[in-house]
Amino acid sequence: MKNPLIKRFPSIACCGIDCGLCPTYYTSGPSKCPGCGGPEFSIKHPSCSILTCCVKNRGFETCAECAQYPCEKLKPWDRADSFVTHKICLQNLNDIKQNGLEKFIEQQALRMKILEILLNSFNEGRSKSFFCIAAALLSIDNLQEIINDANKRMEGENISPEDIKSKSKIVKEMFNQYAKNKNIELKLRKSIK
Repeated sequence: MKNPLIKRFPSIACCGIDCGLCPTYYTSGPSKCPGCGGPEFSIKHPSCSILTCCVKNRGFETCAECAQYPCEKLKPWDRADSFVTHKICLQNLNDIKQNGLEKFIEQQALRMKILEILLNSFNEGRSKSFFCIAAALLSIDNLQEIINDANKRMEGENISPEDIKSKSKIVKEMFNQYAKNKNIELKLRKSIK
């Protein structure tokens, strides 16, 4: 029998969290999260009432499909962060509602590919959360542009491809500068402001 809490697209949570852009999605070992409603998700997150309501009780992939969206559970959802940014959860759900889930998943896949480039080429071992937040909050075009500009700068400064520490410093500096110019904060918020 199929688990009633398994989703087709675990890279996007019912609540709009970008699971495919979360640090625990890219973790090795037993703490790796399979994404919202992914295999064994209910073992790692047995008390997710939003997943139960959305998938088990209503048969939806995300809350954007519900006639009651946004319900009382979701209204404060984007005001504070957990281990992953919630800043754009409701924006994600609104995008799904307006443009459809498949279109959103296509965009999500592009963000995930960019994040994998960042993690494989620029992560010195301490920047996974930073890159996950940047991949979630910055536009796809801007992410690609910053990576391209960083690669040009590294080439101009003769930084070796093996010098991950220098590469990470440059790309993070460029992300932070771009975010500052756009008034975007690339860090998690620990409490409701």
